[in-house]
Amino acid sequence: MIKIFKNLTKRDIIYFFICVGLIILQVWLDLTIPDYTANLTRSIESTDKEAVWQNGAIMLGLSFASMCSAIATGYFSSHIAANFSRTLRNQLYDRITSFSNEEINRFSTPSLITRTTNDVVNIQMLIALGMQVLVKAPILAIWAVCKISLTSIEWTSAILICVAIMIAVIGIIVGLCYPRFKKIQKLTDDLNNAMRESVSGVRVIRAFNAEKYQANKFNVTNETITRNNLFVTRLMGLLMPVITMCMSGLTLAIYWIGAILVNEAKIPERMNIIANMTAFTQYALQVVMAFMMLILIFILLPRSIVSARRINEVLETKPAIVYPSEGVNKKVKGEIEFRNVSFTYPNGQSPCLTNLNFKIKPGETFAIIGATGSGKTSIVNLIPRFFDANQGEILLDGVNIKKYQKNEISDNISIATQRAVLFKGDIKSNVTYGAKGEIKDNDKRLTRALNIAQADFVKTLKEGIHAEVAQGGTNYSGGQKQRLSIARAVYKDSKVVIFDDTFSALDYRTDMRVRKAINSEMKDTTIIIVAQRIGTVKNADQILVIDKGKMVGLGKHKDLLKRCAIYKEIALSQLKESEL
Repeated sequence: MIKIFKNLTKRDIIYFFICVGLIILQVWLDLTIPDYTANLTRSIESTDKEAVWQNGAIMLGLSFASMCSAIATGYFSSHIAANFSRTLRNQLYDRITSFSNEEINRFSTPSLITRTTNDVVNIQMLIALGMQVLVKAPILAIWAVCKISLTSIEWTSAILICVAIMIAVIGIIVGLCYPRFKKIQKLTDDLNNAMRESVSGVRVIRAFNAEKYQANKFNVTNETITRNNLFVTRLMGLLMPVITMCMSGLTLAIYWIGAILVNEAKIPERMNIIANMTAFTQYALQVVMAFMMLILIFILLPRSIVSARRINEVLETKPAIVYPSEGVNKKVKGEIEFRNVSFTYPNGQSPCLTNLNFKIKPGETFAIIGATGSGKTSIVNLIPRFFDANQGEILLDGVNIKKYQKNEISDNISIATQRAVLFKGDIKSNVTYGAKGEIKDNDKRLTRALNIAQADFVKTLKEGIHAEVAQGGTNYSGGQKQRLSIARAVYKDSKVVIFDDTFSALDYRTDMRVRKAINSEMKDTTIIIVAQRIGTVKNADQILVIDKGKMVGLGKHKDLLKRCAIYKEIALSQLKESEL
């Protein structure tokens, strides 16, 4: 828990010490009031009206000053909570976006979302509601007990017994609840995952009439988290009755001890004992009040500790892919070479790529084909360093890809992913996504990219390139999303452009027109195409045939038909021999 507070800014720390000062002032004011209550009691005995008004006015003034101090404390603590949660969210976002696919898969997307939202909110609530209580309660309790101990050993013994009972009960309840809080946060991840799955797959669920089945899956997690919450809430619900019972018992004990002391005292001393008893009752109630405030902390603290650990897990995770502080700083031509490259996914049982050796020349069109699950996408994921190879090396213009800085790789390698991903905004912002400097608002470049991608449908839209794109591009068809994804990859005008099965949702005619436009408009660009269709790859300068992660063929279309049985089998499954 302490680790996470290292992220506090200097301003937050200054505000914290201001809060501590205000809280100490507030406690002093609250504990000074009983002294004047005792004086007020003595004034009543002497029928000194002036002393009554004077003591009463001072008590009101102290109460007002305490109220002002509490308001100021709330103001500063809310600032600390809001600023700290903003800092945490920024740091989590920066760290998560620096993760490779390995770290993303390890935590899972729903869990990372929960840690950035729900867990941060738990920490914010602890600071906003609990900081002043967490600081005030111990100071108030210790200070009040010290003042009580100067009054009477009998009354002090009563308060210490009461405090011991409350500490024991609170300790037992918190000990029972803490493991459940940890489980609840994990279950929240599962609940988010189930909800995300149902929302993203709603069309499939409806198509297969599986609403009941999916609802049952959701309800299992929902019921489990409900049971755990009920267990925790019921246990926490015991705290208030115990504190109330202790308060009533303590008040009874105070008056019972006071009655004995008054009975045994001489008549002149009795009023003094009654006055002290009145003040002591207020001190005792302050101690109990401190523990009542701690109830809020013990409700928030266990969950916040779990949240802090989960947040620290993310912040302390070092990305598997590290970029050098100094790059290569040379103009890239677009040559790519794989030397003895083997790759196994994290926690994978066996290699998905084994001993790959091939070279792609600058300006060449290089195609990769193979059966589903053969390792095609794994190859192209290694080029922009979404993952790092376990063995061998990948060279860009003769230099190991690991020696390039992140921005050098992203500036020179562009990719249209297998799953077309669009962001909320408009068509222009999606196509120019990630572009910098002078190319950011280049309308000629935008028109060229859309023409190469054969995104003619944009012209038919009323708003044109400013037409709205919903989150995930749900207001466009699969083919339209893929063409916008292709246009985005082309717009950057990188030296290496990867098309990872991005032609699969296009009809054959559009597929042909896109490839023809790429060949004529991007002659100096190294093109890497991953595809399932023979028609898409057959005109490539080189075709790599992959089977179970191994190279089984490399060459041109006609050569592979003669000497690669797997390639010929794939070709004949799609076209007649005369067409080949």
